[in-house]
Order: sequence, then C-alpha cells, then structure tokens
Amino acid sequence: MSYTYAVLGAGRQGTAAAYDMARWGDAGRVVLADCDLEVSQRAAKRVNQLVGTKVAEAVQLDVTDLQAVERVLTGVDAFLSAVPYYYNLDITQVAIRVEAHMCDLGGHTGIARQQHGFDVEAQTAGISIVPNCGQVPGMGTTLMVYAMELLDEAVDVYMWDGGIPQDPRPPFNYLLSFNIAGLTNEYAEPAIFLRDWKVSEVETMTELETVEFPEPIGTLEAFVAGGGTDTMPWTFEGRVRTLQNKTLRHPGNFAQLRAFYDLGLWDLTPVKIGDVEFVPREVFHELFEPKVTFAEDKDMVIVRVKSVGKKDGRDAEAIVEVIDYFDEETGFTAMERSTGWSAAIVAEMMIRGQIPPGAGGVETQVPARPFLEQLRHRGIDVTERVTVE
Repeated sequence: MSYTYAVLGAGRQGTAAAYDMARWGDAGRVVLADCDLEVSQRAAKRVNQLVGTKVAEAVQLDVTDLQAVERVLTGVDAFLSAVPYYYNLDITQVAIRVEAHMCDLGGHTGIARQQHGFDVEAQTAGISIVPNCGQVPGMGTTLMVYAMELLDEAVDVYMWDGGIPQDPRPPFNYLLSFNIAGLTNEYAEPAIFLRDWKVSEVETMTELETVEFPEPIGTLEAFVAGGGTDTMPWTFEGRVRTLQNKTLRHPGNFAQLRAFYDLGLWDLTPVKIGDVEFVPREVFHELFEPKVTFAEDKDMVIVRVKSVGKKDGRDAEAIVEVIDYFDEETGFTAMERSTGWSAAIVAEMMIRGQIPPGAGGVETQVPARPFLEQLRHRGIDVTERVTVE
C-alpha cells in the first residue's frame, strides 16, 4: 500500500522529512509546500534525485491562507508542519477538518499544550496530532521515555543534547544548523523542569557543568536552555523527582552566550536610539548568524539520557545515547537527520496505526521501542546500557 504525505515548509528539515517519507514511508506521493515555489521545487527535485523516482511534487502555499491549506491537505494521509510554531494551532484545526494525521516541529510548549486540547476532536476524526516531534524535543523525548522504561522505577531523569560542529571555528565554535530564531528562543526563554517532584521554572543560561564523551569529542559544556522538555514535566509531575535537560556546546561557548544574555541582546522589547527603534534580538540575529553559518562545515548531534532508579529491587541507572554525524551519502546534516527524519518517523507510525487517535505529547503518544527501531533502521546508532548495583 502507498500513502500520500505532505510537508508544509520545504526548508532544511522539511526536505529531510520528505526524503524519509519517500524512502521509508511507503509513499506514493509527497507534497512539498512552501510560500516560495522555487524553494519547494528545489526540495522536490532533490528528494526525487535521491530516491530515484518522481514521488515528490512542489506546491506554492501561504499557510496563513487556511482555505488554501485545506485544499492542499485534502486527501493527504499524514503531514508534517515544518513552518514556524505560531502557525500550528490554526493548522491543527485544518488537520481535524480534513482528517489528516499531523505532527510538527513545534518550538513553543504553550502552543503544544493548546494543541493537546483538541484530543476529543482528533479522536472523533480518527487522526493523531502530536506536536514537537523534531530532535529535542521529539527524538530526545522518546529517548528519555525509553531510558525510564529500562528500569522498574525511574526517579531522576537527565538529558544532555546538542548539535555542534565536528571541527569548531572561532570565535564562537558553533555551527548554525537550524533557524536562528529557534536557537535564540531556546537561549532566552526559561526552562521547565521537574525538581523535587514538582514542575519548576529554571532560569536559562545557568547551572554550567562539563560532560565527558569518547574521543574525538572529549569534554563539552552543558547548561540550562529552554524548551527541551516540552510537556514532559506536566505529564510526569509527582511520578518522577527530577526531569531536566541541558544544552551541549564546545568549551568557552557558555561564557560568550551568558554575556549576550546579560546585555539583553535577546530581548524582544524595542529599544530606541535617537530616532531609530529596533528589537535587540533581531539585531543579534543579523550580527551572529553570518559568524556561525558555514555551508561546507559538517556537524554532529549528541543526545545522552541517564535514568536513575530501581531495577529488580536494587539501585540502577540506564544510559541511552545517540551520536550522529553529517551523512556523506545523502548530504543531510546530523541535525536534519535527527530532526526531519525523526518527525517523518512519527508521521509514518501514525499512518501505520502505531500511534493512537487523539492529540497529546510525544511522551504519551509515541511508543518508544518501535520508534528507536526505526532510527536504527536508518543507520542512526542508539546505544543503551543498564547498570545495577
């Protein structure tokens, strides 16, 4: 059986997702829709060349025109929204009307929680709606759930994750591999963790530590950034004492970022200098992006999860880890593989009936073991280790 997919937003992650659907999703048709027709045409051409058949097609679409969105999605089995998060609430309602499974790359926990509010409507329509299905949250969410499942009782759950350059360049030793607005949103907004069994807000750009990885990676920095836990703190409140994640970067990056934070360069409130008014964060984007964008550089993605608790009545810990690299065969970055491919896996699981109808978080809707099997099927290495004292 072949299926019809759609991807709204034909940028980096959308193109990677469309490729995954075409190669592993039993796709008969993949619609790549973007406001820029040339962008969607390039993406469709790339997907078709990689899979060796004309399965992807390009469409021009303004996602603020909900009637046009409805026309594009009519007859689609499942789709990924890879457009900015603030469009996803309206798109969710379109998905229900046309009865198409929906996942998205998210980027805003508050909006995701509103999407969960459409659970009854989604069940009635016989579709699944799962927001925030990218790398972290998304793949990382499922790795956390899996690490918890490896124990009989999980008490403390920690995640460290990051997308970083394989060969860092000064002065910032960072490689931008997704939209810069998403990056600064993570840096600027407080994190929501579980601390002492309760949902807790934790200031971003705090709690610096170092984490060791096998060579050639070595020592990395880790610190608090927002957004990575998605809705997990509310789901597991009272059931898990600690649940948190920290962002990984090359040494020295934290001090630079903390200075930008302290200066207010990520603020959204306009500042006036003379007769000119500007938004500090927009100025930061213009100055920072060119200094961390290198088209020829190769990246890596690291996600490490540690779950601490009990197994067979004894103290135990489970460690689940993904270390992925730029893909020489397809040209997809590690961030595109772990984000776009992860989201596509969710869309494919929806179509195959592995995700129940309704709307909810990755942690409740996506079964961990089948998802990890699909990652491994794509060559993304997932390691696991359980240690019992």
